[in-house]
Order: sequence, then C-alpha cells, then structure tokens
Amino acid sequence: MINIAILGGGVVGSGVFEVINKNSDSISKRAGKKICVKKVVDIRKFDPNIYGDVLTARADDVFEDESIKIVVETIGGVGFAYEFTKKALSLGKHVVTSNKELVATHGPELLRMASDNGVHYLFEASVGGGIPIIRPLNQCLAANELYEIEGILNGTTNYILTMMKKEGKDFSVALKSAQENGYAEANPIADIEGYDTCRKLAILSSIAFNEFVDFNKIYTEGITKISVEDMNYADEMDAVIKLVAIGKREGARIFVRVSPLLLKKSNPLANVDGVFNAIVVKGDAIGDAMFYGRGAGKLPTASAVIADIIDVVKNPEKSGRNIWEIPANDNIIPINECETAMFIRIDGDNSVALKAVVAQIFGDVKYINSPDSNSVNNEIAFVTKTINEKDMKVNIDQLKSAPDVKNVISTIRT
Repeated sequence: MINIAILGGGVVGSGVFEVINKNSDSISKRAGKKICVKKVVDIRKFDPNIYGDVLTARADDVFEDESIKIVVETIGGVGFAYEFTKKALSLGKHVVTSNKELVATHGPELLRMASDNGVHYLFEASVGGGIPIIRPLNQCLAANELYEIEGILNGTTNYILTMMKKEGKDFSVALKSAQENGYAEANPIADIEGYDTCRKLAILSSIAFNEFVDFNKIYTEGITKISVEDMNYADEMDAVIKLVAIGKREGARIFVRVSPLLLKKSNPLANVDGVFNAIVVKGDAIGDAMFYGRGAGKLPTASAVIADIIDVVKNPEKSGRNIWEIPANDNIIPINECETAMFIRIDGDNSVALKAVVAQIFGDVKYINSPDSNSVNNEIAFVTKTINEKDMKVNIDQLKSAPDVKNVISTIRT
C-alpha cells in the first residue's frame, strides 16, 4: 500500500480525494498497489463527512510521517506551497501538483531538488486540466525536435468568447455567466488578463524547447477589450477571435506570446468552444498533433493529478526528468522584434478622410465591410500588412493622434 497526503483541501484537493476513494479498485489495479489518502492538510473547517479523521491542520503531520511517500500539493500560489514543496522534496517524498504558478516560477529549482533527492516532481495537472499533454511531451514525443506549440489554454476566457460569439453577449454579461456557472473566480483577473494562459505557456515551452522560459518575459494581452462588434467583423472575415498562446523556436531564441487572435474558421483551434482547451504541438517527425479536452474543473484536474500519482507508484526510481536548464543569455525574442498583421477599427466624422489617413500611415490595407448594414458611415475597419511590432505600435499611435480620427476602437492581431 502507498500512503499519500494532500496539502490543500479545496476544489482540486477534494476532487483528488473523491476520485481516489470512488475509483479505488481500478486505480490500484493500474498502479499495481493500493493507494490510500492518509492525511489531508488544511487549516479550514470542513464538513466531517468530507474528510473524516484524515483531516489535519498540521503540515508536520505529513512531514514527520515516514510512511507517506507521495505529497499532493493543491494549495496554489507560491507562498506555503513553495515552502512545503521544498520540504517534502528534501525529505525524499515525491511531489505531485496542479499549481501552475509555482511550476512556472520555481520549476528549475524544484525539478533540480527532485533529481538531487531521487524523487519525482510531476505537474501534469498544471496545464490543460484533464488533457494529457505534459507526459506526451516528455515521453511520447521525446524523439521529436519540437519547434512550435499553439493553443487555447484557458477555459474561462474561451467560454466568455464563445458566449459573445454565439449568443451576442457583451463581455461583462458573458463574464458574469462564467462566474455563475463556476467557470470563473469572483476575481477573474488571472484569467481574463491572460496571466493564467501565460504561465501555462511558460511551462509547455520550457518542456518543448528544453530550457526555462520565464513567464515574466512573455508578452501577454487579455480579452477585456474584445467586443461583440469585433466578433461580428470576424464573422464577416470568415474568422473567429480566440485567446491564443504561441511558443515557437526561432534559431537560438524563442518567440512566445499570449493575445487575442483572429483565426480563420478552417484553423483547428477556431472550432474549440466553451470551456474546452486545445493544444497543437508541431515536431519534425510527428508533424502536427492536437490535444483536446476540458481544460479545467475539479474532476478533470483530479484525473491528471492521479495519473501522476500512478506514474510515481509504478516508476518510483525514474526521477530527475524534465530538468529545465536556465539559459546563460536572454532566450526570449522581445515583442518589438516580432512581426504581425493587425485588424483595426477606427471612427471619425468622415470615412473618406479616415481612409486617407490610413493610406498615409499604413499604405495598402484590406478594408472589411461593416457587418451592420444600418451602421452610421463614420467607422472603418481594415487589416494591415504584416510588419514589425515596433513599427505597428508607432503607426497605431499616429492613428490615435490624427485629427480626423476620433477613436481607435479595436486592435487585434491576425
């Protein structure tokens, strides 16, 4: 029998406890040994029927118990979770986590500690919820030189954008719907501003490209400025708007970006709706491989955590994998050095004058017809040619200061 402890009895921790108890027989058969939750650590009070006598407020009840071989960290954040993870690893206990913030921030250190102490530090559940992606990157696709990852990595933002597209809900209304359905936190900033996606991209890129990608250096833009009108224009262009994470190897450096993106409807990611996530991995041998499924939720995330637990039980000696080397030089391409095309909407008193300004600043562009036949003739929308991001910013600033332009309403990469 293998004893485990769960640090954090909240949503994910309770999901792990529930699934292990519910599916005990099948999990034990797959692992080859019975897995038992001996302790759940949380300072909060819970209904006695949930955890019974395994609940404790003392983390030392786990660290002092030599029979507990695996620690599941579902606390979240980088405070207690970081300290407890280091302590567990230093004591020779395997650690499994769903904590994307901790992995993205301290991954190199914790992976090195795990290797030095002959134990595992696994985090399949930190990206994509129940979608198996980290294990395939490390194992199934290990023979490939991976050169690009592209994906929809946040179920909350994808749900909001889907509601805006399919039901015509304004952003604020769609966000409220996400909160009411349990897809968004009371404070949704990490989701809607792209920070959650950014951390997940950092983890995936670090694995795919075999070197640490610092999430603090990833250009990140959220979805708060996207409107229903933008969605309608996208439809006019046979496209949709998604929050897309991109990581791409370009020589010795890596291009990484999180931003709303206009995707043609023929793109596989364009049809990923609701709380679902999808990740496209590109390698020299495999070509394109797509992973799809529910990206969040109590039970899908618990499923990924337990898959890691089973991996540890079956292969306790295979530790020290996935050590991310910290590059000697900055390995991230600054956003200003990258190239993009942009969908832009502006308004003013005279569309002819607006087009003259656009021609002067951007040269040839592709104008997009308004999806609203009743709209007042004071707004124009267009797609630029692909140019350097630095030059794009200069051009947009010129638009904003042009006397004939009242507002630059939208700027969305294509």
